[in-house]
Amino acid sequence: MPSEPIRLLNKSLHSQILVKLKDGHEYVGTLEKYDPTMNLIMSDAVEASDDSSEPIAKYGKILVRGNNILYIKTSRPQ
Repeated sequence: MPSEPIRLLNKSLHSQILVKLKDGHEYVGTLEKYDPTMNLIMSDAVEASDDSSEPIAKYGKILVRGNNILYIKTSRPQ
């Protein structure tokens, strides 16, 4: 039986998510894939800024390692 975080990620596949890393960086993009260790592949990813509506950088497709994630915010109702 999958854990609650994995179930929530599954519900958020192909939807926009925000990922906050332990170092303070934030990325917004579409969740394409994930694995049991919460490594994420995101497409249309941009580095977000708390104080501006403009992205800091646009990356396209990125891999985020699960051990660097502080939290994930989904746009889907749980």
